Amino acid sequence: MHVKLGGLGMRMFGFDVHEGELPPSSEQLAAAWRPYIETCIAAFGADRAMFESNFPGRQGIVRLRACSGTPASDWPRGASAAEKASLFHGTASRVYRLGI
Repeated sequence: MHVKLGGLGMRMFGFDVHEGELPPSSEQLAAAWRPYIETCIAAFGADRAMFESNFPGRQGIVRLRACSGTPASDWPRGASAAEKASLFHGTASRVYRLGI
C-alpha cells in the first residue's frame, strides 16, 4: 500500500489560502500542511509515500500553483536526501513503473 501526498490546496479541505490578498509563500503552506504530510510520511515511510504533482518531471519537483516563490527547501522537515529523493521521485517511478 502506498500514499499519494497532495491536493491540500483544494478549497474542499478547508484551508483559506485562496482568500488572501497575495498568494501565500511556500513556507506558509508548508507550515499549514506539515502536520498532515508528516503524519502520512511517518505512517507509510518515504519508500511508500509520494508527492503528487500536476507538473511531472524527471526531477519530481512539486510546483505549488497556490503559492508564491519556490517550494520550501526544508520540505519535508528533517528528511534525508535519500528520503526526499523517494518522496519527490523514486516512489512514484517505482509504483508507476516509469523506469526513470
